[in-house]
Amino acid sequence: MADEKENRLKARRPRGLDDRGPAEIAATRRMLETIRRVYERYGFEPVETPAIEYTDALGKFLPDQDRPNEGVFSFQDDDEQWLSLRYDLTAPLARYVAENFDALPKPYRSYRAGYVYRNEKPGPGRFRQFMQFDADTVGSASMAADAEVCMMIADTMEELGIPRGSYIVKVNNRKVLDGVLESMNVINEDQKLVVLRALDKLDRLGLKGVRALLGAGRTDESGDYTRGAQLAEQAIGHLVQYVSAGASDARELASRIETAIRVAVGSDELHSLLKQIERKPLPSLFDEEPLRLSDQQIGFLLGYFNRRYLTAPGTERAHPMIGWTINFHQWRANVGNSKIGQEGIDELERMAEVLWAAGYEYDRIDFNPSVVRGLEYYTGPVFEVELTFPVEGEDGTPVRFGSVAGGGRYDGLVGRFRSENIPATGISIGVSRLMAALQHLKKIDTKAEPGPVVVTVFDQDRIADYQKMVAALRQANIRAELYLGAGKFGAQMKYADRRGAPCAVIQGGDEKAKGEVQIKDLIFGATIASIKDREAYKAAQAKAQFAVPEAQLVEAVQRLLAQHGVKWE
Repeated sequence: MADEKENRLKARRPRGLDDRGPAEIAATRRMLETIRRVYERYGFEPVETPAIEYTDALGKFLPDQDRPNEGVFSFQDDDEQWLSLRYDLTAPLARYVAENFDALPKPYRSYRAGYVYRNEKPGPGRFRQFMQFDADTVGSASMAADAEVCMMIADTMEELGIPRGSYIVKVNNRKVLDGVLESMNVINEDQKLVVLRALDKLDRLGLKGVRALLGAGRTDESGDYTRGAQLAEQAIGHLVQYVSAGASDARELASRIETAIRVAVGSDELHSLLKQIERKPLPSLFDEEPLRLSDQQIGFLLGYFNRRYLTAPGTERAHPMIGWTINFHQWRANVGNSKIGQEGIDELERMAEVLWAAGYEYDRIDFNPSVVRGLEYYTGPVFEVELTFPVEGEDGTPVRFGSVAGGGRYDGLVGRFRSENIPATGISIGVSRLMAALQHLKKIDTKAEPGPVVVTVFDQDRIADYQKMVAALRQANIRAELYLGAGKFGAQMKYADRRGAPCAVIQGGDEKAKGEVQIKDLIFGATIASIKDREAYKAAQAKAQFAVPEAQLVEAVQRLLAQHGVKWE
């Protein structure tokens, strides 16, 4: 017996993976349905790709990985070809589009949801399997496609119940960062990739951790060492200044400048107000030294307003996008003479014009250089959705919830399979993380759906009779099941309770002889246990279980379900 117990297989779940019960599955389904409605409103259509792809089709694009197959779960087929579980939904889409290119409309707009897999060290918030919900436009080089992705994800957040002001869509351009690195003479592709991956960890590691990864390297809490980009301290400082440039709040800055336009009658007054802004700098996002308007920036603003307003009497409102315009002006100084950097800012300006015209302004969109995205395949605009409401951290201090979605332009990914470059852009929602946010905001019902009506079995020889009742309920679109266990009546009622059944159907020999069934209202019955008065309790019991003619079973159950508001999705 002892040997048998020792050899018994142990039930255990692998690390980095999770089980999900009916309540979580139902809540996730409701959330995905809301997202799907928004995506389809924008003209996107569904597509599915398999969880397994040829390894070379996925490519070497994972962050934190330096060898082609590291970070993915791979195995060799019987024909000696390597296959891998997908690590995201974008690389499989690129293969699908390339394989079906001539049959698909261009641009091709699609969405898909599914699990992805990462063969990496599990930890808090890091899983080996997790769900994503993506939407992509393939075949359009227009910055309007990127702008539409930002609009759509903003609409998705609000449709899910996340109010404006509790989220922000942050936008940057990978070309701008390439321009900053070029201006610093960082041109080695491997070194650039290390820099990108380091900057992408800003939210998770903070400025200190990122500085270490930009320099010699970093040892994490477990003792694992990650080699850094080996940049000089001056170069690290320049990069930190760049990603911190987004600390200026465009909304507040634009509001102050609008006030200036309304009251200013000449450049002296405007210069004075800009000096006041300089003396009261806006707070920095990363708790570094506050940003101040430089003489160069003040000169730019004075010239800008002199050209557009001070020569135009009666102007009452600042020029649209002035906050974003100032940000872009700052960035142009950071990229210097880099052609690729200036091109990236041009693209962002075209996005900004589309967004502003559609009514997506500072309260939803933030052009912010701290957005990097760690995946190697991004080639242009990149975006993240950050939830800005505070939550309590493990030490009790308030922290931000962080990013729940991200994406960007990947113009080279489909072209790997073809002789031409195919432009593409899209976004991916982290389903589990977004679900946690909605639960925190109490914007989604996480209770399990009601269980089915349970038809109990008094006589095993009459299984066919009981099954007939179940079939009648199901034909009326009522969830119902026949008790198939071996338990007596008491065990059957316990089963119905554990299933969350709204009611149980009972028919013994006496009820059969009368042509009746008993219906036990389990929802009402759960509320009467606290009744102390004997007569009141007996009256409640009578209400909780009642007889109806067998021919009226369906109608009686329908009335009971309506009374308790029981609905199944």
